[in-house]
Amino acid sequence: MVIELDIAQGAAALRRGGVIAYPTESVWGLGCDPFDAEAVQRLLQVKQRPADKGLILLAASYEQLAPLLDTDALPRERWLAVLQTWPGPHTWIMPCLPQMPAWLRGAHEGLAVRVSAHPVAAALAGQFGGPIVSTSANRAGAAPPRTRQALDATLIGELDGVVDGETGGLDAPSRIRDALTGDLLRG
Repeated sequence: MVIELDIAQGAAALRRGGVIAYPTESVWGLGCDPFDAEAVQRLLQVKQRPADKGLILLAASYEQLAPLLDTDALPRERWLAVLQTWPGPHTWIMPCLPQMPAWLRGAHEGLAVRVSAHPVAAALAGQFGGPIVSTSANRAGAAPPRTRQALDATLIGELDGVVDGETGGLDAPSRIRDALTGDLLRG
């Protein structure tokens, strides 16, 4: 049975260590509290994703990400390029503080972050009070779901709930760029 959650209930589930599904700019995502190691491990198990790939953190505002990042490591022009894309469907691999957990960075030095303009995703992070994990709501290797109806029923059965809404209608998941170089890593 699918547990339907509104945004406040979704944020409360995240605070309790839950893993939920929610719509993003282009696909349905899975989310949890990025600093709850057990929740992240559970998300990775549900998704069947290796930990070394790292995870994206989605935020309602830059202020939610600021305590995690080392923006002084970016040249001014690179930092301005990042800021010009937010809020929006642009994920950046940013220099981060050394204490960022390996389960978030994976095999990378930096941290993948996005300030979302999607009304549900941004409201969820805002209500949660910090960034949330954002990875596509599919098993590793399967196509990411673009609609609520396309969510895998067995995957949904392993979650603590679903925050309803529509995706933003983009054709592809967020672009991922390296903030230090501007190189496109996924696009």
